[in-house]
Amino acid sequence: MIPHHYLKSQAFTRGFRMLLAIAIFVGVTLGGVVQVSAGDSPDAARIAVRAGKVLTMDKADVVYNNAVILINNGKIERVGAASKIRIPHGYRVIDALDRWVVPGLVDCHNHTAGSLMDLNDMVYLTNPGLRTLETVMPESENVKQGRAGGVTSVLLIPGSGTNMSGFGTITKMGGDTVDDMVMRSPGSLKIAQAGNPERYWFGVGRSYMNYNTRQTLMKAKTYHESWKAFESGDSSHEPDYNPIYDGFRGLFSRDYPVSVHTQMYQVLMTTVDMLTKKLKLRTVLDHCTFDAFKVAPQVLKTDAYTINGPRQYWFDRSQRKMNGNAARWWQGGVHKLGINTDAPVIPQEELPFQAAMACWYGWQTYPALRGLTRIPAEALMVDKRVGTIEVGKDADLGIWTGNPIDPRSSCELTIIDGRIVYDAAVRRRF
Repeated sequence: MIPHHYLKSQAFTRGFRMLLAIAIFVGVTLGGVVQVSAGDSPDAARIAVRAGKVLTMDKADVVYNNAVILINNGKIERVGAASKIRIPHGYRVIDALDRWVVPGLVDCHNHTAGSLMDLNDMVYLTNPGLRTLETVMPESENVKQGRAGGVTSVLLIPGSGTNMSGFGTITKMGGDTVDDMVMRSPGSLKIAQAGNPERYWFGVGRSYMNYNTRQTLMKAKTYHESWKAFESGDSSHEPDYNPIYDGFRGLFSRDYPVSVHTQMYQVLMTTVDMLTKKLKLRTVLDHCTFDAFKVAPQVLKTDAYTINGPRQYWFDRSQRKMNGNAARWWQGGVHKLGINTDAPVIPQEELPFQAAMACWYGWQTYPALRGLTRIPAEALMVDKRVGTIEVGKDADLGIWTGNPIDPRSSCELTIIDGRIVYDAAVRRRF
């Protein structure tokens, strides 16, 4: 029989050794890249970030050197030069004086909600009743990987195997519950006008696919207009509620956009003509690869946003010339231009690498940074909350060793809604 007091002493020794190990680990961490002081928890309501460089990515393109960002209850309280901002007592201080701080990156074309088997959108050519909301998984490996790459907001959409695969969900890459994560649902309606849907079962042509997409949208529009007339008093007839088309009402009132998988110029021309011009939908043109940049003059006549990727170049065989897709869009005057990953086609944490490739093939660095932050936030209509570092917006930040689109740089700390959700000094994921 082992004496009781001996067991207690052994337990105390093990506990002491564990505490000692933790203390040593913390000491090593504090000697590393990003130092965190004050006794608050990682979820402290008030944080002060002392940064070497802050790219606000606001419309004035303000950049602060030797700056301070104050975060209070998940929102940005102040941002500016360190000489003009005093850090109040009680704020947890993050020292990143040799680091860049940028807004959390936004990926507005992402298929990583749950697993690829959680949502079967390969039913009919148009599937207006489906949505990704029920497939959102807090703290999944995809979520953890994404935020380790500085990605803080994503549009999780259904696939592109059919012409209309359902409604997407805009989420944060942090949060303990689905409610914590979701920013807006529906986030967009996903449409694919060509490409993958042409392989649907027996194979269908683009004319039929366009007809099928149009007739579905026209039915939804008629439903919306009937309810609008009733609600405004222009009609005394109350329409029958239709759960399939009711979700489209926000689409036709332009409360959220349509995200369109559209690539080569012939297909993109149809997208612009049908969805943006005739149906008056707020449109996000996704992919826009191959020779789609030829449609730039038509896109400029609309309020559509162009989100390029993940292919960043196209070889023109007729001219024997390599084209950078983003660069050609930019040269064509399309400056509401962003970048996507189409994750898991390209891992979402590699979103900055897509921007780096776009610059390698002729795009410009600062517009590319906008294309990772403010532009996709505007495209998804969440720019009042994310996409820039401005007072009153969500405290979604990435602390980087340098320019995020420099492949040598890494994200060392990611903050979402004022919470540290990734710290490379504690556990580096890649």
